Amino acid sequence: MAQRVQQIVGHFTLSHNHAVARVGQKSPEDVVVVVAVRTPMTKSKKGCFKDTLPEELLAAVFKAVLDKSKIDPNLIQDIAVGNVLPPGGGATVARAAALYAGIPDTCALNTVNRQCSSGLQAVAQIAHEIALDQIEIGIGAGVESMTFGYGAGAMPSDISEEVFSHQPSADCLLPMGIISENVAEDFGITREQQDAFACESHKKAAAAQAAGLFKDEIIPVEAKWADPKSGEEKTVTISEDDGIRKETTIEGFAKLKPAFKKGGSTTAGSSSHVSDGAAAVLLMKRKTAEKLGLPILGKFIRASVVGVPPRINGIGPAYAIPEVLKRTGLGINDIDIYEINEAFASQVVYCVKKLGIDKKKVNPKGGAIAIGHPLGCTGARQVSTLLYELRRTKKKLGVISMCVGGGMGMAAVLEAE
Repeated sequence: MAQRVQQIVGHFTLSHNHAVARVGQKSPEDVVVVVAVRTPMTKSKKGCFKDTLPEELLAAVFKAVLDKSKIDPNLIQDIAVGNVLPPGGGATVARAAALYAGIPDTCALNTVNRQCSSGLQAVAQIAHEIALDQIEIGIGAGVESMTFGYGAGAMPSDISEEVFSHQPSADCLLPMGIISENVAEDFGITREQQDAFACESHKKAAAAQAAGLFKDEIIPVEAKWADPKSGEEKTVTISEDDGIRKETTIEGFAKLKPAFKKGGSTTAGSSSHVSDGAAAVLLMKRKTAEKLGLPILGKFIRASVVGVPPRINGIGPAYAIPEVLKRTGLGINDIDIYEINEAFASQVVYCVKKLGIDKKKVNPKGGAIAIGHPLGCTGARQVSTLLYELRRTKKKLGVISMCVGGGMGMAAVLEAE
């Protein structure tokens, strides 16, 4: 696999001098992050957002962007929203959410679906538009209500027998749990390694939550919630992720049964939990932020995407991360924090081992196994999680990465101010 990817990449002459000059330097032309916010991540069908529609979650983060930045909404020119599950890609309800939040109809909007990297793809799209002077100010966002969208409807109901007789095409239909098992089997990732990683994710997230380390990135959201037993509806304010297990042990994880395959090694505990949430990132050029007197959280350096075999798509970060680092002139050890989406413990354990990343640099506040993985939201959520942690620890460079359904990986480099 590694040789094949290198052969493909080798056909291209990479020109990254411009990007290299920007790492560690400040330019008026830098694309910077001014605001990065997210809702709490809550368990789908069980959590506090189980009765909240995706457009309501999205409207909440749009409003928060306006409130925190105090920017004139008329200055925002384009919005990209990562969204995976809703009909029509969620484009209609996303547009409605922007208007409801107070963003004028002069601002354009689109939704983007690159599966689990959709939120990061949305941020990258807006960053690219700003870098190319297509717009001055934009929002990259992501949202998913897996309460309302997840299940049988997430996969095509009618497929072409001819197309899907091709094995790599058929592999695109594999459930993600089976893909986790494939990664574990192909690369020797043990049940014990997966359980240990998952347990540590919850421990780190619980410690971060107890210390208030998520407060800068999370906006409290008021929502309607119906009691499952009585049906009584009340208004609640949600301010914390609700999937983090505050007390967990490796012995507890060891008792869980395989979730996807008889005799398998992936359990519900070593998988990201199905969840609901939204996130939004306000971007512009440094010169624009300075002109408007806005604080700068960090700057967007570059993003890269790669393709990998669909049957083991969990390995995506192991190839996307080297690609984006090569294009920015950086090495594995130059990065201070890696936010790698924990779709499953098996694939993150493999990617970290494959790349030789210091485990202490990976998801220091826990990851999706503890926090949750609302598909279209996660990439945008990671921006706020990363930048605030870089700032808190007085570190500079961070990487966001994830595996992507259908056999892909995506990664981006950001630098804290």
